[in-house]
Amino acid sequence: MKRALLLLSFVALPVFAAEPAKPAGTLIDFRVDVQRPVANDLGRASAYVELTGSDPAEVARKVKSVIADGLATAKAQPGITVKSGGTHTWPIYSKTGRIIENWRMRSELLLESRDAAALSTAVGKLQGGQLAIGGIHFAPAPETRRKADDDVTIEAIEAFNAKAARIAATLKKPYKIRQMSVNAGGHFPQPYPMARGAAMMASAESAPMPVEAGESNVTVNVSGQIELVD
Repeated sequence: MKRALLLLSFVALPVFAAEPAKPAGTLIDFRVDVQRPVANDLGRASAYVELTGSDPAEVARKVKSVIADGLATAKAQPGITVKSGGTHTWPIYSKTGRIIENWRMRSELLLESRDAAALSTAVGKLQGGQLAIGGIHFAPAPETRRKADDDVTIEAIEAFNAKAARIAATLKKPYKIRQMSVNAGGHFPQPYPMARGAAMMASAESAPMPVEAGESNVTVNVSGQIELVD
């Protein structure tokens, strides 16, 4: 019984966390930024059809026919992944706002490819039919971006260490890193919308649309604090 009471008393004792060591030397905060280009190796495009008519069933039939033809055209192009996008239908009211005069329906296709030339050719063929091009953009593929982030992060940490060593050497003191924060980001292009008038023009020759994949920038910044030991 006494042994149990002693054990309970021991367990009930409060535990105090050790206070962080106070800096003994001079603290210096600084930051380094490293930016590197990465290839936009994944292209995405959207193509759509938008029709209006008084009979919603007839409008839907025509839209589905155009989308089916577009799917067949895109799938026939090697190196292209295509899938159906969103489909929306809405009424068009009279000026009084009480009577539905027509129905409008819009449906789209979404294309994706690692081959810019193949995507350009597919877009040109779709635009040569009854589909309009909603937008085209290129960006790094997810795996490309992850590798770029990893590579630039390592480079940024090395740059931080190098700058810390230079600062300490300039002041002729040893140093230690007290804290470090790594932040990755980048500038990636947004989808490029086609002008409505240009998008609705069909090309009789189904010529490839000129596109340029280009590059994006991956940026990593490392901020932190070093302590110069006196």
